[in-house]
Amino acid sequence: MAHARKTTHSRKTSASKSTRRAAPKRWSQRVTKESDALDLKQGVFKLTSAKKIAASLKRSAEHSARRKTGAYRSALSMLTFYINRAGKTLPQTQRTRLERAKVELKRAFGRE
Repeated sequence: MAHARKTTHSRKTSASKSTRRAAPKRWSQRVTKESDALDLKQGVFKLTSAKKIAASLKRSAEHSARRKTGAYRSALSMLTFYINRAGKTLPQTQRTRLERAKVELKRAFGRE
């Protein structure tokens, strides 16, 4: 009596596990770069002064032809968006500076 030979399927080795996954694409990064809201100056949120950040956002908002709402609202929403999206990774000193920039932005637009 001839025995039927069982076939086994080989599994992939652990070598395939060592390949690196591509970094996930963050939608928030794409929004800040390609958004219709504002054309921001490179590194505006990394500036050292809250007044400089507010002035740069105001300038960008007033000169942008692509925004769909008022300049103040566009500037404030972009600043708030950045603060919220950075989340826990934002250092406390920078978060404080950006929160002060909100106050400076209100002053710059005369909305105290």
